[in-house]
Amino acid sequence: MDFKENEAIYLQIAGYVSELILRGKWPPDSKIPSVRELAGDLQVNPNTVMRTYELLQGQEVLYNKRGIGFFVAPAAVQQVQAARRERFLTQELPEVFGTMLLLGIELPEVQRRYEEFKQAHLHPISHENQ
Repeated sequence: MDFKENEAIYLQIAGYVSELILRGKWPPDSKIPSVRELAGDLQVNPNTVMRTYELLQGQEVLYNKRGIGFFVAPAAVQQVQAARRERFLTQELPEVFGTMLLLGIELPEVQRRYEEFKQAHLHPISHENQ
């Protein structure tokens, strides 16, 4: 995993874990890699992974079975989608709109390109709760 300098590593790992959950690679109620295992895979300090797991546990994305490890929460997909949706709509989309305004890009062109993108990248993420 290549880490960006402008965001804390534990938050980037949280994004990575969330992505795996959204893509169905870590389904609800499945056991996830131990703190040490993921730290080794990502070549980071185990304390960093622990901070990530605690953050996601606080967001009800993961839960801990004492002595067994961390598991994906039953409603993890919905929790991750809700958090990511809020971040996108309040932080990222205004930046996109600003760029569109500067470049004279109108919504019909974006809509057309979005439809083309959807066709080319049909995705296993469930959109039934949106």
